[in-house]
Amino acid sequence: METLSKLNHDTIPKPIITTTTFHSGPFSKLLTSTLSELFRFSVVLLVISIQVFFVLHKWNPIFHLLSLTCFFLVFVIKPLLSKPKVYLVDFSCLQPPNFCRVPFSSFLEHSSVIESFDTESINFMAKILHSSGLSEETYLPPALHYIPPITNLRESIKEAHLVLFPIMEDLLSKTKLSPQKIDILIINCSGFCPSPSLSSIIINKYSMRDDIKSFNLSGMGCSAGILAVDLAQNLLKVHKNSYAVILSTEILSTGWYPGNEKPKLLLNCLFRMGSAAILLTNKEDGKENFKYKLLHALRLQSAFDDKAYYSAIREEDGNGITGVTISRDLMPVAGEILRSNITLLGSSILPFLEKFRYGVSIFRKRFLHKSAEVYVPDFRTVIQHFVMPTSGRSLIREIGKGLKLGDREIEAALMTLRRFGNQSSSSLWYELAYMEAKGRVKKGDKVWQLGMGSGPKCGNVVWECVRPIIDESSKGPWADRIHQYPVLPVHQGN
Repeated sequence: METLSKLNHDTIPKPIITTTTFHSGPFSKLLTSTLSELFRFSVVLLVISIQVFFVLHKWNPIFHLLSLTCFFLVFVIKPLLSKPKVYLVDFSCLQPPNFCRVPFSSFLEHSSVIESFDTESINFMAKILHSSGLSEETYLPPALHYIPPITNLRESIKEAHLVLFPIMEDLLSKTKLSPQKIDILIINCSGFCPSPSLSSIIINKYSMRDDIKSFNLSGMGCSAGILAVDLAQNLLKVHKNSYAVILSTEILSTGWYPGNEKPKLLLNCLFRMGSAAILLTNKEDGKENFKYKLLHALRLQSAFDDKAYYSAIREEDGNGITGVTISRDLMPVAGEILRSNITLLGSSILPFLEKFRYGVSIFRKRFLHKSAEVYVPDFRTVIQHFVMPTSGRSLIREIGKGLKLGDREIEAALMTLRRFGNQSSSSLWYELAYMEAKGRVKKGDKVWQLGMGSGPKCGNVVWECVRPIIDESSKGPWADRIHQYPVLPVHQGN
């Protein structure tokens, strides 16, 4: 989300990546990873040297076989056996109905009629809308089209049905999977937690098995979809030969703020309808039809720090009206956790040379030259597609700048923000759908999904495409207008 300080005061966005502070945890893990790479390289050199020694001295071939077998078992077979594979079979994203579309003029006209907003609040929301990066084609649920909006439990349940049932049915249809075959069900929705739970609503609707393992994640913010993937992959390590379905959404009618505190008005302007359904499995049968293989999953949080904890929090205003406060600390807090996140993820996926350069630059800055710049690793050496939070246009650009990404790498995030708005945890799947619809994801490509949410939390998953992605331009949420995007070069305005 765009910070209040930027939207209300500053004209120049603050960089969130380039300033570096150090934490012993991420740095020590990076150091450990680099030393491990050095060790592996040294072992390879040692094995080669031993083989050369055997050849020069014409030793018995059995010695060749023994050394090579030990090397093969330790460095090839063991890693393969210790990492059970998790696949992404397919996913579906909601195309909201046209009657839910909300142009700026309609939003502002309705808001001006609602007596709870004063003139200053209307002007503030107008400023946010026109600087947000959203287009006139985003969607709000029916409950928020009423004057005044209806935010009771009944309407929220209706909204849950509207966003969850279509994607569940589309996922089951395209994967030809019976609801009875689903072993694990995870639903994430940050702001709405009814009883019975959302997972119970789905189980009841589709008559699922009585032994299905169901989970409902609430209050986890925009990173909840990635955290759900992490939870699912851990469950799939335990429950063999299983299917796991994740439903990721946000119910907006419960998050509407009818007050006049500016830090709480941001969510009214930026958050829009969206939902996604994802099917994961650890089965090997039929894997030629699966889309992706999970390579890495990583999550971080900084809720232990008071400044971070209160940077985005649901609370009452002075009049007792509940809303989510977005503080001026959010951008620096996001930058701090993102830096730690990049360090940890980089230690797992970056090639040795990039890790070595980064480690040397940190050592130099810490112990030799305090003013020296820290080297930013080039993740494009291992990642072909970047899926990042759609929390605001300036945030997307700052993340792209910090990761040394070009216009093409941040295009999917900017176009998803423009077309659909900030859809909380499901936005990442609309971005991936955009890339697929454009025909950019090829077999063997790596995709990095980065989720950031309140708490604050940061989640990552890295996928490898395991089959050709074809004919996606005629399906999914972009089917009706993918040919119209990108609307403008991403370095321009709205």
